Amino acid sequence: MAWPLTLGAISFFLAVIWGAPLIRWLKAYSLGKQIRIEEPTAHQVKTGTPTLGGIMIIGPVLIITVFLNLAALMGNTLIGRSILVPMATLLTFGILGALDDVVGIRGKQKGEGLRARYKFLWQSIIALGIAAALHFVLDLRSIAIPLVPEKIDIGLLYIPVAAFIIVSMTNAVNFTDGLDSLAGWTSTIAFACYGVIAFLQGQAYLVVFCFTIVGALLAFLWYNAHPAELIMGDTGALALGATLAVVALMTGQWLLLPLIGAVFVAETLSVIIQVLYFKRTHGKRFFKMAPLHLHFELLGWSETQVVQRFWLAGLLAGMLGIALALL
Repeated sequence: MAWPLTLGAISFFLAVIWGAPLIRWLKAYSLGKQIRIEEPTAHQVKTGTPTLGGIMIIGPVLIITVFLNLAALMGNTLIGRSILVPMATLLTFGILGALDDVVGIRGKQKGEGLRARYKFLWQSIIALGIAAALHFVLDLRSIAIPLVPEKIDIGLLYIPVAAFIIVSMTNAVNFTDGLDSLAGWTSTIAFACYGVIAFLQGQAYLVVFCFTIVGALLAFLWYNAHPAELIMGDTGALALGATLAVVALMTGQWLLLPLIGAVFVAETLSVIIQVLYFKRTHGKRFFKMAPLHLHFELLGWSETQVVQRFWLAGLLAGMLGIALALL
């Protein structure tokens, strides 16, 4: 683990150094967050805070990963093909998220971004392509079940299942990205957990990739600490969610993703419950507001309390996930 942890530290310094220039550049081009009018009043102070902060994470991770795996990538080896999949995921979903962020800032409807159906369509298309690569290029087709020694081969069913997991986790992280440091901390914990799981499996390149992301995320959190100087935006949220799903799929321990990503799942379920309840009751609300972190804010928790309690819950869930991976 010495090398992955060292690279995580290097990733942190590379990312944190260019954080301040990135913030100045985003401010110069007026790329600031637009807050929806229905959000809690306290959130209005975030209006104008530079967004597209995911660039700060994606850039250093791709640079370090390409540099470390240049020979494998040029030689088209198994490791080269293996590391190319999460890299491509991080980049493609990052581009989609950046487009969504820019439309939300410069588009006709401030704060809305791309239309949901178009966004979901592109997420599904990209996810299917990635799932196909995992299956046909990396020959992934199985599922690991805790307490069951042998993995279960699910054949071609792997592709739609993998695509569903990628799209679901992409949106789950995006729902979580609403308070300063919340998505950053919960993502850091999840990637660290899967880095440990990959280490236990001997997938050295995947361990390095996970902790490189952890280092970049910690650098982002330096600027995203409350009150945030920089916001992740869909650029980071979509990229991190999709990449976390791919990492989970590559370890075969994707059944543990709902546990390790318990906060993401809870945020998503709160949105689903709210929408269904609203439709069934013709306008009544199950939560004060969704996603879940907004509900707790409206109950009287401070933003800092919500974030700290949520990431503590995420840490405990991650510990349990690693424990189950060992069984």
